[in-house]
Amino acid sequence: MESEVKKRTDVAIGDTWDLTRIYRSDDKWREDFEDWKAFAQRVSSFKGTLNTVEALVEFFRYEEDLSREAEKLGVYAFLKSTEDLSNPTYQEMKNSFGLVSNALAEASSFVNPDLLALPDETWQTFLSDERLTPWRVKLERLLRMKPHTLSSNEERLIALVGEVAEVPTKTFSLLNDVETKFGTVEDENGVSRPLTLETFQLFLQSPSRDVRKNAFDQLYSRYEERQNTFSSLLEGSIRKDVFYAKARGFDNSLQAAMFGEEIPETVYLNLTETVRKSLPTLFRYYELRRKIMKLDEIHFYDVYVPVVSDITVNYSWDDAVALILRALAPLGEEYIETFARGMTTERWCDRYENENKESGAFSCPGYDFPPYILINYKPSIIESVFTLAHEGGHSMHSWYSAKTQPYRYYDYVIFLAEIASTFNEQLLARYLLNEATDRKTRAWIVNRELDAIRATIFRQTMFAEFEHRTHKLAEENKPLSATTFRKVYRGVLDEYFGPDFVIDDALELECLRIPHFYRGFYVYKYATGLSAAIAFADKVLNGGGAERDAYLGFLKSGSSSSPLDILRNAGVDMEKPDVIENAMKRFETLVDTLEGLMS
Repeated sequence: MESEVKKRTDVAIGDTWDLTRIYRSDDKWREDFEDWKAFAQRVSSFKGTLNTVEALVEFFRYEEDLSREAEKLGVYAFLKSTEDLSNPTYQEMKNSFGLVSNALAEASSFVNPDLLALPDETWQTFLSDERLTPWRVKLERLLRMKPHTLSSNEERLIALVGEVAEVPTKTFSLLNDVETKFGTVEDENGVSRPLTLETFQLFLQSPSRDVRKNAFDQLYSRYEERQNTFSSLLEGSIRKDVFYAKARGFDNSLQAAMFGEEIPETVYLNLTETVRKSLPTLFRYYELRRKIMKLDEIHFYDVYVPVVSDITVNYSWDDAVALILRALAPLGEEYIETFARGMTTERWCDRYENENKESGAFSCPGYDFPPYILINYKPSIIESVFTLAHEGGHSMHSWYSAKTQPYRYYDYVIFLAEIASTFNEQLLARYLLNEATDRKTRAWIVNRELDAIRATIFRQTMFAEFEHRTHKLAEENKPLSATTFRKVYRGVLDEYFGPDFVIDDALELECLRIPHFYRGFYVYKYATGLSAAIAFADKVLNGGGAERDAYLGFLKSGSSSSPLDILRNAGVDMEKPDVIENAMKRFETLVDTLEGLMS
């Protein structure tokens, strides 16, 4: 039996992260924060001077010093605030840093427009002078932005409107996470429990179909009551994306969203087209689920509960770390030893739940300090082990990148971020499958991986199609209302669940509650990330030292070149359909395996 939730002050030091590696005390943070604020005021002195190699070198060095100190200040305040969300000291520190950062962004908004307004001859000098070689990739990326960069005054206006443009997203968060109450639901033991956005996922995994259905109906009844308000907020977020795309001269909002990470629209379209071809295999999995669960018909609230139950585990923290290390052994000694130290003696990880600690899990990168992890580990839940492997993958990606790249190129883009994490999950799942000796355990592991691919590739691609269609409607100046959103979403639901799946009308409202829809064109990266991870897992497990080194080379690359080139250099080409097709074949193989195990 797991212990009761502790107060933060009662948590053992060894179970917490060691943030003294960023700042030894809060007082030291405050002292450095004041120094940084004064240092940040110097940025305005560079306005109108960035027209010589000497001046640009001086500015880039200043900018990096400013940014590195900001990273330390921001991460420390943020991480401390997550330890206990009710602690006003750290909330104030985080907010103080955010206010100064916003002011700095406005004060430095002149930089790119001033540089891009320089004549071509000056740019030729910049790109050819050896003194600027360390910033060559940065300069080339900036020059690429020239057709989409406005004048200095226009850029200042864009910066000023930024806070207003975030109102739909902020209001959605308040309405969705704070002000919308969902009541209570009786669980399978007859105990009345709160229904929240987090517990909803737990209710959907209940072995009782009545519990799952009641939770589904009750949650979506609240969204139906507020569908017009949510629709208005979603419309505002979409029209914001369209505004920025038009203001910066892009052909459409999809192109604008992908341009910054150097990803062509073809990658997005290739994903949706290739996944669509494998939808019959997904329909086959749903039918297999229905048969195993002995259901007359299958609904959305039937797809999250494991088809194999009664699998009990009890992995202590040390046991979980040891298991993950065995699974990741193909990555070599350096990876394993570093991961082991980070999860134990070096205390990268804040391990267990305490009162008012932030929920969920995340990895936070850093250049001058370890890549810290927040988790709420539970020994009796196998998913906790996978979450630790996942976040550890993020942290090792950051560790290798910071160890190999200069500060300016160590932080990788989001398009690459979900690869290292899901790669670790792939190796862990395959290791567990190889070690399992009984059919029931093997079936549970296969079912888990099937659901991971279903949720991360099929589901996120469905989301991507919805985003693309609704943004197109906005670009055509078509009205966006609750009726419109429900109609478009119903279309993708019918296409992605198939003719034999029962779509409840309430599920049309799901499009209003997905937080990522308020951060346009983000979700596709989950699908491409897991697809790339499956390709890397196949290469590393079926290859040798060359394949392992290619994968580690990917981890070390940071943002030193374009994301697609980084992946191509490691042997994975996301501009071709092969990677997505390979993931779809993996899914089909797993369906075959589950069918055989459950027959």
